[in-house]
Amino acid sequence: MKNQLNKIKEEAHGAIVSADNIELLENIRVKFLGRKGELTGILRSLASLSNEEKAEVGALSNKIKEELNAEIDSKKETLLKAEVELKIKNEFLDVTLDEIPGSASFERGHLHPISQLQYEIEDIFTSMGFEILDGPEAETEYYNFEALNIPKHHPARDMQDTFWTEDGNLLRTHTSAIQVRGMEKRKPPFRVVGPGRVFRYEATDASHENTFYQVEGMMVDKNISVANLIHFMKVLLREVFKTDVKIRLRPGFFPFVEPGFELDINCLICGGKGCSVCKQSGWVELLPCGLVHPNVLKSGGIDPSEYSGFAFGLGLNRLIMMRYGINDIRHFQSGDIRFLKQF
Repeated sequence: MKNQLNKIKEEAHGAIVSADNIELLENIRVKFLGRKGELTGILRSLASLSNEEKAEVGALSNKIKEELNAEIDSKKETLLKAEVELKIKNEFLDVTLDEIPGSASFERGHLHPISQLQYEIEDIFTSMGFEILDGPEAETEYYNFEALNIPKHHPARDMQDTFWTEDGNLLRTHTSAIQVRGMEKRKPPFRVVGPGRVFRYEATDASHENTFYQVEGMMVDKNISVANLIHFMKVLLREVFKTDVKIRLRPGFFPFVEPGFELDINCLICGGKGCSVCKQSGWVELLPCGLVHPNVLKSGGIDPSEYSGFAFGLGLNRLIMMRYGINDIRHFQSGDIRFLKQF
């Protein structure tokens, strides 16, 4: 029976070596190691042997079975690798080609319009000496509220305005938290902007979304005034719209700035005549801004008696709506390829 086992081993080994595809290899496994396989048949015949022969033949059979299984696994891995390499060779696609040989022409993908504008604005601020910062979308209550001088009783902390997580953290409601983190790691003078996605727990309409994009920034130095703020905002809007845009400043209350302002631009959708985007007012709220509150500077480890600064928050969605005459903010997250193809 030992000779029979060795013969099975040699025959199986030769078949495994010569196998050139996965299907054939599986047939070999079934032939020798399957439930009705040749080696399995030997194991089932052990009952007719003496106890001494059972132990000897059983041990040899199990050894051969393990060796053949290992050979089959190794061969299978080799065949799979060869199949992948052949597939890559035969199906190679140069994605830089304008057209795929033998097929119809295809359209190139491109960045989302919000990403396009974000990168453009980053370039504008970089050219004015600003540093681009980033921060987490899931924020702590400290960085999103407390460090920005937003007290416990402020409406923004209410469940109806903020997405809270079970562990007490939240989805950031503005990118101002990036500024606080930036202040902690820098000494004045500095200029920083933090672009990113933010979240508000509110109903959606033509001019409001629960998920949108902002660019918030600040400049901190000695003797910073409102004049510095107006200058940089005018430069930004002129570069974005490629023309001078009519603006107005209104007094506004924001806990993190004092004094605070609302910077509105004349609605470019309707030319100031009134529409759903501007809510028939002719103006669109674009930039909450102001001089950085002393308490916010203190949170960043900056002495407000020596330094001052301005801060602003720019809504990318609304800005791009004004730029291209888009009348509904919900288009940006609709996933409608017909809308995106226009950019």
